[in-house]
Amino acid sequence: MRPKTMIAILLIVLGIVVFAYEGINYRTRGETVVLGNLHVTAQKSHHIPLPPVAGAMALGAGVILLVVDMKKLGLSGARS
Repeated sequence: MRPKTMIAILLIVLGIVVFAYEGINYRTRGETVVLGNLHVTAQKSHHIPLPPVAGAMALGAGVILLVVDMKKLGLSGARS
């Protein structure tokens, strides 16, 4: 498979993933409080939003790159 085709497919998949998920969630551990046998750990949730515009741009760029690559290969479907 050609590198341009692989990049196009990767961009299309990335665009679909960004549309499917609205962001990335992760947790971090805070300070641990020790009171005898009791250990208390605080967890804080964080959210990194992924804008739908980024997904649309990745999806569009992948489709355009795939179409241009297929036209260069002569696989556009038009036969002479």
